[in-house]
Amino acid sequence: MIAKALMHQGVNVITQKLVQTGVAINLDSGEIGIADDIIIHRQLMSLPLQPCDLNFTTCPYRYEKPASPHLSAKLAGQTLNPELITKATQQLQQSYDVVLLEGAGGLLVPITEQLLTLDYIAAQGYPIVLVTSGRLGSINHTLLSLEAIKFRGLEVHSVIYNHIHDNAAQTDAEIANTTMDFLQNYLAANYPKAHWLQIPYIDGSHQANYEALSKSYSLSLPVDFV
Repeated sequence: MIAKALMHQGVNVITQKLVQTGVAINLDSGEIGIADDIIIHRQLMSLPLQPCDLNFTTCPYRYEKPASPHLSAKLAGQTLNPELITKATQQLQQSYDVVLLEGAGGLLVPITEQLLTLDYIAAQGYPIVLVTSGRLGSINHTLLSLEAIKFRGLEVHSVIYNHIHDNAAQTDAEIANTTMDFLQNYLAANYPKAHWLQIPYIDGSHQANYEALSKSYSLSLPVDFV
């Protein structure tokens, strides 16, 4: 949804996936398919799959086992080379103004036996957009993530509060509202340059239909977002 909002601002933007696990094998070719999240991204952007998707530049590493990338790669008998991801990003940067690189789980998810997601981000010096929600435990999870980012000396570009769980049975409305208020105030006090954004609750009729979702919901970005 960030990419779609940037498109509305006239920004030439593409999304990339660091690594994707749980990708189905193509029964005809026997090869691993396009990353599921990349397909969803294009639907949300109201775009067909791009040439850079079809040649896997937007997600070079895809694995069948739905697990942590370091385990999925091991089970596939492959070695994930972070330099290939970096080269893919650089290739995309030649054609696009902005490349949004989505991780695979949390900041401390291992993408290899020796490299955490945050290690890779720190090596590249990328600013970070952190996504949170109102579920019980989100304050702790979010503050720990912010502390880890600060410890590495990285920029917290934005925190996005996703209302996706607002209507879930396990979500307490009072906790969710308090969580949102606390995190917004904490961000303003401790990370005043960071953006605070909200993704609205999406009703069930749209959650599985991303093309309809892209037409019914929009995200408003500040003019200085990029």
